[in-house]
Amino acid sequence: MSILLFLIISYILLSISLYMLFPKAGVSAVKGLIPGVNFVEWCKLIGRKPSYALWLLVPIVNLFIFVGMAVDLARSFGKYKFSHTAASVIYAPAMFFKLATTDSDKYLGPTLPAEAAYATSIEEARKAGDSYRLKQLEEKNPYKKSAGREWVESIVFAVFAAAFIRMFLIEAYVIPTPSMEGSLNVGDFLFVSKAHYGIRTPMTVAMIPLLHNQIPGINKESYLSKPSLPYKRLPALEKIEPGKPIVFNWPVGDSVYITGRRSYFVSQIKRQPEYIRDDRELGTKVEKKDFVVRPLDKRDHYIKRCVAGPGDTIRIINRQVYLNGTAVKNPKHLQYLYTVQIPPGVNINTKRLDQWGIDDGDNAYGSKDLFNSGLGILYLDDEQVEKIKSMGSGVLVEPYRMISEPTKLFPFDTLITKGWSVDNYGPVWIPKKDATTPLNLSNLAFYRRAIEVYENNKLEVKGSDIFINGQKADSYTFKQDYFWAMGDNRHNSEDSRSWGYVPNDHIVGKPLFIFFSTKEGNIRRGINWNRIFRSASKDL
Repeated sequence: MSILLFLIISYILLSISLYMLFPKAGVSAVKGLIPGVNFVEWCKLIGRKPSYALWLLVPIVNLFIFVGMAVDLARSFGKYKFSHTAASVIYAPAMFFKLATTDSDKYLGPTLPAEAAYATSIEEARKAGDSYRLKQLEEKNPYKKSAGREWVESIVFAVFAAAFIRMFLIEAYVIPTPSMEGSLNVGDFLFVSKAHYGIRTPMTVAMIPLLHNQIPGINKESYLSKPSLPYKRLPALEKIEPGKPIVFNWPVGDSVYITGRRSYFVSQIKRQPEYIRDDRELGTKVEKKDFVVRPLDKRDHYIKRCVAGPGDTIRIINRQVYLNGTAVKNPKHLQYLYTVQIPPGVNINTKRLDQWGIDDGDNAYGSKDLFNSGLGILYLDDEQVEKIKSMGSGVLVEPYRMISEPTKLFPFDTLITKGWSVDNYGPVWIPKKDATTPLNLSNLAFYRRAIEVYENNKLEVKGSDIFINGQKADSYTFKQDYFWAMGDNRHNSEDSRSWGYVPNDHIVGKPLFIFFSTKEGNIRRGINWNRIFRSASKDL
């Protein structure tokens, strides 16, 4: 609300400044107050056609158009210095007010045709070989910029343009973890379209350009939580389909402990204290309650496969996903954990393993040795399983049995998740916008976070009764769609099974294609040339 108020006040001040400035250029003052007319007259004053003002109606593009028009209007009053350009860009109403109230500032005419005519004169003198006139023109050139200024303005514009392209259209990502291994590997660099699923307008506005949530090196947050804008999303080009990869903000990443290893959501530590044993830095942060609270659009980015959409019911039986009771088509390179036993006498050809896409990143033990005394615990897809079996007679490859972990699985209610594991899970219904679900203490665990956190309601339980915003409730109607996301490396992925639904307002975009790829995320190990320019949204 504060940002909207700022924009309204800024427009009023802009209109007033144009009201004061227009008479200096021979334009009726009242035209500065009329919406639309003021921008048409502005275009005329700088040497643009009136129709040029229509660009101000195009989202995103209008920001660049407005800044250019502000700079050109200042130059039409003879203000060519870098400080004048900066002032026009930072806050045009203030610059125009100064021009209007300074008697010495006169309107010199439309700057764009004047600059073009001066450039033509210089070129004509150069072609004619008139060195004297050329020297005079160059020395008196009011539009000339120093090399340093050219560099500074070019860099500022490049950062400005890149920041807005990244914010609204396309952003580059790198795959940091093996949760999508086989389809999208560690070390894959990919472009993600923010337009396909609807451009989400910025919410956090005070930030360092081109950084997501942390400043490298000092590991401090790269933004200010306030001021902020409300969530808005422009119309989508296509719907999110089950089976397609999506990029989203980590739903439970609002309150996180951040260590050199990874981020942990706060409630995760309460349920899984073993993380403290494995990460000493985490233990110190938990003791000091040193966690970070992040706004929605600054939570960590995740990429997973959308397995189910709004209104669907998902269930996993013996590793097979069922959607609304029907088995889904599995991704080609779906991975699971296997126990591999290599008998004595069978040669382990590491080069062949590497060609098959099997390396230390697939080792569940995390060591460089894939096999210890002929035994390995590896993440493999079906093709890799068959290839390992072909290494020799007696090679045994068996699925690793995943135990039931009811306290670690969403919705974290052991009365619901008793007997559940990552291989046998559900059923879970995915909330849908405008859909109403019965609400009681038996199913509240499924929807509590969605109601409280994602949809900003106050929820209380008093005895056996549920109250939402002070009103007793036995049902709830959802305000937005939700999705279910899972990694293709099913036994090495922290996904919806670990933290629940992905709200629609957390969706960032659609992966397009891989533009670069390093082996295991390390350029020293080489480049995956065969992965470059491959689609990131299809089953690789």
